[in-house]
Amino acid sequence: MILLKDYYKISEVSKLYGIGVDSLRYYEKLGILKPHRDSNRYRLYRLKDMYKLNMIKDLRNLDFSMKQIKEYLQNQSIQTTLELLNQEEDLLNARLLELQSKKALIAQRVCALNKALNAETGVITVKSIPKRLCVQINEHITRDEEMDFVMKKLHRKYEGKIKDLGSQTVGAFLSMEDIQRGISNVYSSVFFVLEEDTVGHDFSLSEGEYLSYYYQGNYEKNGELVQGLLDFAQNQGFQILGTPFELYVIDNRDTAKEKEFLTEIQIRVSAPKSFKKIRYSLPSM
Repeated sequence: MILLKDYYKISEVSKLYGIGVDSLRYYEKLGILKPHRDSNRYRLYRLKDMYKLNMIKDLRNLDFSMKQIKEYLQNQSIQTTLELLNQEEDLLNARLLELQSKKALIAQRVCALNKALNAETGVITVKSIPKRLCVQINEHITRDEEMDFVMKKLHRKYEGKIKDLGSQTVGAFLSMEDIQRGISNVYSSVFFVLEEDTVGHDFSLSEGEYLSYYYQGNYEKNGELVQGLLDFAQNQGFQILGTPFELYVIDNRDTAKEKEFLTEIQIRVSAPKSFKKIRYSLPSM
């Protein structure tokens, strides 16, 4: 038979409960634990006091503050235990809702990526798209690294409205001044398309018809592609109603391989009455 000791050293308690020595000292500083000292001033923890460590671990995992835990242990009773259990239940229900929301976002992203893998590239189509509410940040962006930085700035500014940057619809308006000078991959602003029920926005992409063109790979050819779309629109009798922009369907949030990037260029237009919604190809770039 192994007899249990009445007292245990701090190293033994730390190993048994998986709690760091610094944490045990912190609990002592707060007055939650009150170890004795032996003749060499080593801390000795009594068995009857160590039950508190299990409670501390469980409550910390539920994000209870040390102040709340201390108050509970100092006033522990059936009533305070019932109150604590009710709080735990509320916290767990909130976590379940959070996990369900995250699960829904993941399912949404999986669906979007699978759909993107089947997107038809290299052809011009005309889409009828409802109004889209957006938030944006205006920056002159000339490098991919700057784009990532500005996206993060925008996310930070509106993080209360953006559920998850990884599944967020991100777009950018191209700098037409630079495109006209033959320079690709330069932008004037970045924007996020908000969920329909989101309150507050900076601007909206109007309801209407849009020329749409998907391309794969890096962004160095987007200037030529936009110019090709504009030439196509002019030749077909379209009226251009807005600045061309890109939507990043697959980008470095999803893959490190540039050849797997998928980008959609959209331009709002007014189609001539005689126009038939069929697919057109741009000359190879």
